[in-house]
Amino acid sequence: MDSKSDSYSELTPAQKARIERNKKKAEFLRKARVTKRAHEKDKDRNIEDKVQRTAVEIDTGAGFFLDDAVEVCSSSKALKHDHPKIVHEPGPVIEVDNLLCEECEKEFFDSYLFKTFDFPVCDRCRDEDKHSLVTKTDAKNDYLLKDEDFDKREPELKFILRKNPHNPRWGEMKLFLRLQVYKRAMEVWGTEAKLQEAKDERVNNKEKAKQKKFNKKLKELRMSVRSSLWRKDLSGHQHEYGEEEYDEEEDTYSKTCCSCGHVWSYEKM
Repeated sequence: MDSKSDSYSELTPAQKARIERNKKKAEFLRKARVTKRAHEKDKDRNIEDKVQRTAVEIDTGAGFFLDDAVEVCSSSKALKHDHPKIVHEPGPVIEVDNLLCEECEKEFFDSYLFKTFDFPVCDRCRDEDKHSLVTKTDAKNDYLLKDEDFDKREPELKFILRKNPHNPRWGEMKLFLRLQVYKRAMEVWGTEAKLQEAKDERVNNKEKAKQKKFNKKLKELRMSVRSSLWRKDLSGHQHEYGEEEYDEEEDTYSKTCCSCGHVWSYEKM
């Protein structure tokens, strides 16, 4: 019993209202059937009474008349069976609890927004701007929601499918009611301020990542420029040798260029 009450308390107001309407409709149909049966019985009883009250006298030809009431009663039964079935109008409509519009606070039975998105707003109060639709991609970017926030978090957000206007071959788009997406975002983030903080933080992280990528490319560019500056063109180089050195083991003389480090070895006679 406790589990049933807990599960009932977890339902949304729209789901609870739908359950109550179904109960009232079932009660209405039951009472209508009872009323119909009672009406048929009363009508059949009235027909039998009228037939029984009608005196049918049969001339026997023997100087007196015979009251054939018994046969008339039996014929009334045949009449009842031969009589075509009469379809009676249902009993009076029993007033049920309708939905309450969130805009005008008036009762209504059904509407496009309620039937499509389970959103309690009547057709008269439906506004194209206020009750606009949003694609799933834009909803995720505008309210920082994930896929599980749409289809795994209870209650699951309803949507309609429409062809992509940019390219029909890309597949159908999922369109959600923006007001419901906003309410789901408030369930996830708590307040608009926290949502805005998360959006600002995401923007800052993107800017930092972009700046880091730019600095990396700039560093690579500087390194390439520095390496090109250290390359020396040796095509027209003239050696500037330093002092002469003597190698006793090889019995050779050598000079080293002061700029490029080239060693010139030679012998003396």
